[in-house]
Amino acid sequence: MTADESASRSVSAYLDELAQQRRQSPHTVSNYRRDLKVLCALIGELPGDFTFATIQTPQIRRFIAQLHARGLGGRSLARMLSAWRGFYRWLGQRGETALNPVDGVRAPKSPRGLPKVLSPDEAGRLLESSSDEVLAVRDQAMFELFYSSGLRLAELAALDVSCLADVLAGEVRVLGKRKKLRLVPVGRQAREAVGAWAQRRAEVAAPEQAALFVGQRGARIHPRVIEEQLKRRALAQGLPARVHPHMLRHSFASHVLQSSGDLRAVQEMLGHSSIASTQVYTHLDFQHLAKVYDSAHPRAKRK
Repeated sequence: MTADESASRSVSAYLDELAQQRRQSPHTVSNYRRDLKVLCALIGELPGDFTFATIQTPQIRRFIAQLHARGLGGRSLARMLSAWRGFYRWLGQRGETALNPVDGVRAPKSPRGLPKVLSPDEAGRLLESSSDEVLAVRDQAMFELFYSSGLRLAELAALDVSCLADVLAGEVRVLGKRKKLRLVPVGRQAREAVGAWAQRRAEVAAPEQAALFVGQRGARIHPRVIEEQLKRRALAQGLPARVHPHMLRHSFASHVLQSSGDLRAVQEMLGHSSIASTQVYTHLDFQHLAKVYDSAHPRAKRK
């Protein structure tokens, strides 16, 4: 067996364990496969007969420097290092390596970009709809709920019809990351949109289907379908940027913070475990204030 064949077999065995024993999602396994393919390619570019077992920390650092020079950012490199580190940990448990060469290697830091948000006027344009076609009514309910309550894409897709009573009463319970349950308010327009969909849902939903939002075939709607429908709506309404579900979540947080200034309340509604994750929206709020200042202050106006 050649070194390449041995490496390929090890990677396949590791990915199989991730998928079958550790129950990792297909998306996660796909990411690991891609990252380990990069590692194999980098090892293959080294002079000499290097293998997984003979690679040491200096080579790993060199790989990261090479990838950074090719344009990969800090976040991508950090994810890649995590994949490599886990693979080497697995090799060590099998006795195939003595040390983990990825331990102690850190990705270069990237400047944290601010999340993209819609302005209140753009959000209003996005949510304008006069169509009474059943799937348009469904889309209106989904998009209103996104913007009203700041839900994640997976949280909205996972809602069951059993939540209708709560939603129409003004609140929605969602199971977020790490199985954390939270209660989020639902605004009037979102309640009305969901109520309109509830009256039409039976036209599309399969019998005994539990999902609140369903696709054309009557089964629970796929997150990718939600993304595509939102993208189409944004283009139809003439919005300049590519609009995605998380942008509505960001817009919800930014607009609530601009109006209330209550960072803790926004943290609770978003389901952030750390206030640091929510503080990014204070920078967006400052940008908004800075624009107001620049346009209003007599010493700030451009001549």
